[in-house]
Amino acid sequence: MTDQKDWWRGAVIYQIYPRSFKDANGDGIGDLKGVRENLEYIAQLGVDAIWISPFFKSPMKDGGYDVADYRAVDPVFGDLDDFDGLLAKARDLGLKVVIDQVLSHTSDEHPWFQESRKDRTNQKADWYVWADPKPDGSPPNNWQSVFGGPAWEFDQRRQQYYLHNFVTGQPDLNYHNPDVQNAILDEVEFWLKRGVDGFRLDVINFILHNQDLTDNPPNPGVNPADRRPFTMQLHIHNQSQPGVINFIRRLRALTNRYDSKMLVGEVADDDGVRLSALYTSGNDLLHTSYNFSMLGGDRPSASLVRSSLETFAAQPGGGWPTWAFSNHDVRRVASRWHPDKDGFHHDPRLSQMLIALLLSLRGTISLYQGEELGLPEAIIPFEYIQDPQGKAIYPLPGRDGARSPMPWYDETNGGFTQSSPWLPVDLKHHDLAVSRQKSASDSTLAFTRQMLAFRKKHRFLRTGSIAFHGSGDDNLLMFSRGERENEQTMLCVFNMANGARRIALPTRSAEATPPFSSERFGTLVREEDRIYADLPAYGVIFVPG
Repeated sequence: MTDQKDWWRGAVIYQIYPRSFKDANGDGIGDLKGVRENLEYIAQLGVDAIWISPFFKSPMKDGGYDVADYRAVDPVFGDLDDFDGLLAKARDLGLKVVIDQVLSHTSDEHPWFQESRKDRTNQKADWYVWADPKPDGSPPNNWQSVFGGPAWEFDQRRQQYYLHNFVTGQPDLNYHNPDVQNAILDEVEFWLKRGVDGFRLDVINFILHNQDLTDNPPNPGVNPADRRPFTMQLHIHNQSQPGVINFIRRLRALTNRYDSKMLVGEVADDDGVRLSALYTSGNDLLHTSYNFSMLGGDRPSASLVRSSLETFAAQPGGGWPTWAFSNHDVRRVASRWHPDKDGFHHDPRLSQMLIALLLSLRGTISLYQGEELGLPEAIIPFEYIQDPQGKAIYPLPGRDGARSPMPWYDETNGGFTQSSPWLPVDLKHHDLAVSRQKSASDSTLAFTRQMLAFRKKHRFLRTGSIAFHGSGDDNLLMFSRGERENEQTMLCVFNMANGARRIALPTRSAEATPPFSSERFGTLVREEDRIYADLPAYGVIFVPG
């Protein structure tokens, strides 16, 4: 068994977007009581922990990632008593609780920023990133916001620009100021004292900037399909600065004063895999981190998965990764990696293969709410869009399609609320509701529960080694998982194509080990001195070594 102190190593963490999980008070918005009332469902999946996206006091200009008070629950989600009740029930069910911490920026309604913007001499004048205009009145440099347009907003009171890497209502904190670092550590410790088990650190590589405000160079490799101002630059000076590690080290020292806590960092960078490995190297930085290497792409491929894991493993320092296929910031993988890019169709075969793959990877796993149902991306009409990025890029898909309410029942509004939901429930999600899937033995929900039990049963699937086998076919992924201690190994094979096939295996074993009954699992065939696998479309096979 994994040591309790290292519970996070190889764990499966279920991400909850509370606004869309379950509405308990009937106002159309999910809340902490709704989370608490449905924790049994999550525990019965077989995951180890939950990660709750921001529920702090916020004007909600960016879905709660614009925090106005780090220590207060926004009334739309409840109050601190509701959180304490959730925490106590999770503990009773054996679930760890990880909460978001948005440390790189605050809301422009945060009292710190309200004081900072008053003038250039107040006590918090240097708590945010302020700079004078150029002589012609233009912004201090060419840095671009992730959400479009310059990353600078002019403030009439100070007659200066402030930096915002995201929406204008999210001014960036100045981590070059030690008072800011100390204040942030105090905010984090508030939640440690309250008993949380860990923190997911939003865009942790964005906390520092180059103080010289040097222009970013152009990106010579910009993707023609994603020519936004932000992607047209190499982000050398506005993020991922060397000093980030120094603050991470302070954050780790703080959490080490409390038993069995963990830090998982979100790394959004042009070279996210390597930076994730750097931020988790040694024993005094992040416990684990995730990046966007497998949260993009337009299809599942052996090269994508293999390059992500092998690149991470090749970095020095023995870092520990977290892997995810879906979250609240990207299109749901059931649609993003579906061959019909425009139809938003659901294919349970694809969804189940992806669940089997994700839960077979070496690392900690992040499973996004609804992924266990195989939910495809919801189509949100323009008049209902809430996401500021989604409004700006429409008709391209924004983030609301991944944030639509959880379908609990095949009924009006998916049983999410008795009121009008903050985002509409896509009608195609009704057929995939929890109530429909929980009693169907061949459902994606049943498959997910059984795969989670399979992963938990075999320690080598959580923390053992991984070695990839080449096939020359990008629709075929093969790797071995194992442990030296007990000499257990297992060959894991995934057919990423929508068509049955027979493939030769690098094994002499003639016995497959289906973890449970499912049409996803292939069969073995011996022909002369070779072992072959007959795999259905999106098929999987596990062969002990």
